Amino acid sequence: MQTGHVTTPFGRRPMSLALVKGQMAIADPDPGVRIEKWKVFRDVCEARERLGLQDRALAVLDALLTFYPHGELDTSCGLVVFPSNAQLSVRAHGITETTLRRQLAALVDAGLILRRDSPNGKRYAHRNRAGEIEQAYGFDLTPLLARATELALLAQDVAAERTRFRRAREALTICRRDVRKLISAAVEEGATGNWDQVESEYVSILARLPRQPNRSHVETTLDEMELLREEVLNMLEMQLKANEMHGNAVQDDRHLQNSNTESINELEPSSGKEQGENLADNSLTRDEPNEPQKTKREPIKAFPLGMVLRACPQITDYGVGGRIEHRRELMKAAVVVRSMLGVSPSAYEEACNAMGPENAAVAMACILERSNFITSAGGYLRDLTRRSERGEFSLGPMLMALMKTNEQGNRRTA
Repeated sequence: MQTGHVTTPFGRRPMSLALVKGQMAIADPDPGVRIEKWKVFRDVCEARERLGLQDRALAVLDALLTFYPHGELDTSCGLVVFPSNAQLSVRAHGITETTLRRQLAALVDAGLILRRDSPNGKRYAHRNRAGEIEQAYGFDLTPLLARATELALLAQDVAAERTRFRRAREALTICRRDVRKLISAAVEEGATGNWDQVESEYVSILARLPRQPNRSHVETTLDEMELLREEVLNMLEMQLKANEMHGNAVQDDRHLQNSNTESINELEPSSGKEQGENLADNSLTRDEPNEPQKTKREPIKAFPLGMVLRACPQITDYGVGGRIEHRRELMKAAVVVRSMLGVSPSAYEEACNAMGPENAAVAMACILERSNFITSAGGYLRDLTRRSERGEFSLGPMLMALMKTNEQGNRRTA
C-alpha cells in the first residue's frame, strides 16, 4: 500500500503544484478506521455542486466503488482498485473512453481519488502465494476514507441550505399571494388609496428577481415583498378605522352636548393626569348608553431591521463598533444622529410619542440618509410627526424609495 507520499502521473499527463498540494493535504487515516463506502458516496452525491462534479463523474465513482470488494473502506484491506478502462466504461453505463478519462481527472482534481500509476501506466496488482495483494497500481480510494467526516459535514450543510432555500421560496410564494389578493380586494371594493402605485411596486419587486435566483435573491425579494404587504395592510387598516370613526360620529351626533369630543387630550392623553381626568369624565357619563367610546391611536407598525439597514446603511456608522445588530442599537444610534443633525430633544420626543420609539429611530435613519437634501432636519421631523398624528404618514414608501435609490447607485458603481 503506497500512501502518505506524492506520486506523479504516467505518460503525458502533466504534474501540477495543485496536485502536489492536494496529495500532501490528504493525511493517512488512523489505523482501524472504517466507513461504509456507499454512505461516503451518498455524501459526495449530496455535495456534488460544492465539489465541482458532474453527474458523469458520480457514475464513474460509483463504478470504481463496485470494484472494491468490501462493504467498508478499510486501510487494512487495501484501498487501491485497478479496473481497466473497458471494465469501468461498462459499469459506468457505457460512457465513452474520452468522457471516462475526463471524469477520472475531475475526481482526482476534486481530491476524492489518487492515481497510483505503475512504471508502464497499466493497472494491475502483485499478489503473494496466498493470493493476497501486496502491491497494487490503479486508483487509490484513501481520500474518501480520510475525508469521510468532512464530506458528511459538507453534505449536511448542502441539505440545510437546500431546506432554507425551499422555505424562503415558500414564504415568498405566500407573501406574493397575500399582496396580490389584498390589492385586488382593495380595488374591487373601492378602498381609497393609490393602488396603481402599489401595483406598480409589486410588479417592480418581482421584476428584480432573477430567472434563476439563489437563496440570497429570494430572501431579499421576500423582505421587500413583506414590507409592501405591511404597507398595504397599514393602508387598509387606516381605511377601516376611518370608516368606523365616521360611522360612530354619525351615530353619536346627538350626544355632542354631553361629551367633549373635540378635546385632543381626551382622545390621546399624553400624561397620567390627563388620563385620570378622562377616567373621571367617563365615570360621570358611564350610565349614558350611547356615550362614544374613547380610544387611543395605535402607533405605526415596526419594520424589519434588515430592511431598514438596507434602505439606510449610513446609520450603521453611528452604532457601537460601527454596526447595528438589534433594534435597541438602532435606537441608540438614532439618538446620536439626532444630536449630530441638530434635532432638538423635544422634537424627537414628540416623534417618539406619535410614531413609537422604534419608528422614530427609523425616521431619523431616513433623514440621515437624505440629509444632503434636507435644510432643517428638526423641522422635517416635526412635519413627519404632525402627519403621523393625522394618520397621513407611513414609513413604508420612504424606505422603499431609499432602497431603490441605493440599489441604483450600487448598479452604477459596479
